[in-house]
Amino acid sequence: MATTDTRPIIESMRREVLADRFRRFVPHGALEEMWDIDGLTAHLKEDFGLDFPLQQWLDEDDELTDETLIDKIIDTAQRHYEAKEKLVGEDNLRQFEKGVLLQVLDAQWKEHLAAMDYLRQSIGLRGYAQKNPTQEYKREAFEMFGKMIDDMNYEIIRTLTRLQIAAPEGMEQDQINEMLDELVDNPRVDPSQLRTRHESVSTFADAEEEAPADRPSGPGSPGDEEAPTRPVRRETPKIGRNDPCHCGSGKKFKHCCGKL
Repeated sequence: MATTDTRPIIESMRREVLADRFRRFVPHGALEEMWDIDGLTAHLKEDFGLDFPLQQWLDEDDELTDETLIDKIIDTAQRHYEAKEKLVGEDNLRQFEKGVLLQVLDAQWKEHLAAMDYLRQSIGLRGYAQKNPTQEYKREAFEMFGKMIDDMNYEIIRTLTRLQIAAPEGMEQDQINEMLDELVDNPRVDPSQLRTRHESVSTFADAEEEAPADRPSGPGSPGDEEAPTRPVRRETPKIGRNDPCHCGSGKKFKHCCGKL
């Protein structure tokens, strides 16, 4: 691809695809009682990996309309994607986007050519229905091309939105997820500071686990047999940053006792 910045292309695709999916569950002019919010929530999570509390947004903000709700969905999805970009680097993500664009375009174009060839072979049968085969071919070819564009945009956005960042060596996947949550909540945070902080915590934890093995079993007796070490086990389940806080405030843990 000739362009070096695919960001505007991806942003335009994202807005178009999410708006189209939104309108499948919330039609234009439909009353709020007719909105399929549960279906939309499940669809966004299943197809795009976007776990948004849409019903909670509506309950907390009485002024949300269908237009403002779709804008909020698109903006939140954009912030999640930008958080991933900060972690992997802008240049790396641009290269990945180009690869996805070319791969999906190639696959969709091949399928389109095969479908057009089949249409060309069978279009003559329309004459039996008193229809002009030439006009029918033009009409259906135009519709098929539009469908190819829609399918291509959907597949590209679906692939990029579901992008998962693997944890580097020395870090846990939960730490990467926590860093993404922090970048979504605070876009101005420097990701290098987050990475340094999480790496230091991980290094400190590793040092604490290794210390008993290097320490003599008793004072002044380095030759004595070392006491067996016992693995440290968590007595209570780990509280996720998006889980309700254990203090009973009703807020998420990251906004309450776990606030940085």
